[in-house]
Amino acid sequence: MLVGDKTALGDIVAAYWPVLASSFVVSLLATPVCRRVALARKLVDRPDDFLKPHHKPIPYLGGAAIFLGWSVGVGLSLVLFDAANGDALGSREPHTAPTIDRTLMIGILIAGTATMLLGLFDDLRMASPKVKLLGVTAVTALLVYAGLGDDTIVVVLRSTATQPESFPGWLILAYSVPITLFITLGACNATNLIDGVDGLCSGVLGIISAGFLALAIHLHTWGEWYVWDAQRVVLCLTMLGAALGFLPYNRNPAKIFMGDAGSMLLGLNAAILLLLFAKSGAIKWIMGSIMVFGLPIADMTLALARRWRNQKPLMQGDRSHFYDQLLDRGWPVRRVVRVSYALAAAFAVVGCSPVWLRTRYMMPLFMVVILLVAFAVKKFKMVRLERD
Repeated sequence: MLVGDKTALGDIVAAYWPVLASSFVVSLLATPVCRRVALARKLVDRPDDFLKPHHKPIPYLGGAAIFLGWSVGVGLSLVLFDAANGDALGSREPHTAPTIDRTLMIGILIAGTATMLLGLFDDLRMASPKVKLLGVTAVTALLVYAGLGDDTIVVVLRSTATQPESFPGWLILAYSVPITLFITLGACNATNLIDGVDGLCSGVLGIISAGFLALAIHLHTWGEWYVWDAQRVVLCLTMLGAALGFLPYNRNPAKIFMGDAGSMLLGLNAAILLLLFAKSGAIKWIMGSIMVFGLPIADMTLALARRWRNQKPLMQGDRSHFYDQLLDRGWPVRRVVRVSYALAAAFAVVGCSPVWLRTRYMMPLFMVVILLVAFAVKKFKMVRLERD
């Protein structure tokens, strides 16, 4: 039932709850199965004295369980929801039920499968950075071909009062593709880097997906089952269900790791949501969604800054992440994870500010958050020079 030009929240819940339930249940049930398979085939992550401080071999394949939960949720949306007509994809045409771009969702499903397999190959065979870069670039090209990320520059142009309609299509595409690739690479790497402590990545990405969901539902309530609104909600719910279904087995002490197969998949889903928020056409929603994803971005920036200052290769793994530094200072794992969850929730709450703030008021708020993060990094000396 529609209330004026708003979609009732109860109708949204009634329409989409099977997506969340299926993703959660499949991930929850698949994780112990994947653990047993990994143990039987000796697919384990062995500890070392540097990057892998766990005390005993931990099975991989958690990423496969996350993928199963995520893919079942995406696949269910293809079965349950109507397919949009070609003419409706770029419009605000109202519908009376959830309506999705079937071609794009299939493209997203294929892209997610490719990303999970790329991550799994890295888990088992240690793929080189060049191979991973080429793989993510190919996934980005697939997304653009399916209709996502081909006009990312439009939201930037509109924020500067420039009319994108005056630009030829090829020029919009030429500017948009590098931005889309940057977002996809950045999100996949950021989630991969934050997966270093039991329960950290799955819990943080669960919180982030809840923040994305709050933004997506707000946009949805002001529409009438518009295509982009429906797809944002579906992908928020699949990400939330898959992450939370895996978390009980991954929290300290972890019984299974997600590996790059899981972290890169969750990162890809986050990147897709960032690109879908850009489809709103308003800069405030893309700004808010980036802030919701703020903790992985801040951690990646911190790691790169410290490596650069210490003249180390930027792509070489080390213990420069914020959680590593907290552990090195004697914090127990569970305390580090709780603090990380609190930080992720704080970023998510600030990122949801577009719901009640105009863009002109969001900018000072976001600047305050960035300055507070910079102050904390300086105060706790997280970018200090390392002694030989």
